[in-house]
Amino acid sequence: MFVGHFAVGFAAKRAAPRVSLGTLILAACLSDALWICLFPAGIEQVVVQPGIMVANSLNLVYIPFSHSLLMDAVWGGIFAGIYYLFRHESRGAWMIFAAVLSHWALDFATHRPDMPLAPGLDVRFGFGLWNSRAATFIVEGGLWFGAVVLYAKSTRPISRAGVYAFWIMIILLTALWVISLGGAPPPSLSSLAIVNSVFFVVVLAWAYWMNNCRH
Repeated sequence: MFVGHFAVGFAAKRAAPRVSLGTLILAACLSDALWICLFPAGIEQVVVQPGIMVANSLNLVYIPFSHSLLMDAVWGGIFAGIYYLFRHESRGAWMIFAAVLSHWALDFATHRPDMPLAPGLDVRFGFGLWNSRAATFIVEGGLWFGAVVLYAKSTRPISRAGVYAFWIMIILLTALWVISLGGAPPPSLSSLAIVNSVFFVVVLAWAYWMNNCRH
């Protein structure tokens, strides 16, 4: 998923208002953030394979450390533990843990059978929602729309940035998601890593900023 993972962060903000929106989005996208670091280092393997799915052109050959269910639980526990160590807030810690785990569940829905259970186990799962643009648009779009509306109703802007900068970014993210449904392959794996890294940094910076612009 794309905006579906961001949707988890927005929706979780209502359940854990003391946790920054940026932290919740980072938790929901942690698997992808790790993956961007691991596959350029050769620890995980991905191959650009146009046409492998209608709305995605990446063959995730080996991703057990960033995307397996077991490792997501481990990374979620570490992230939640660090948060609790500094904030001493159990509700927020549990929401962070749940957000990290949600990544596997959402990817299970969209991916082909390439989602592992644990390193060393060659058993993979995937419902294959990306094989249908229409189904992806309806399911992921519904999650995204619902989460944005929930966040907008649960928070109030305290500055103009909390209105204009918020909705401008939402429109941009939605537009990028719609474009991504075309399944166009990246020019190269190195460009994929660079573009995704910059993209995540920008979105996270915006989310932490929005946390101070909306309460």
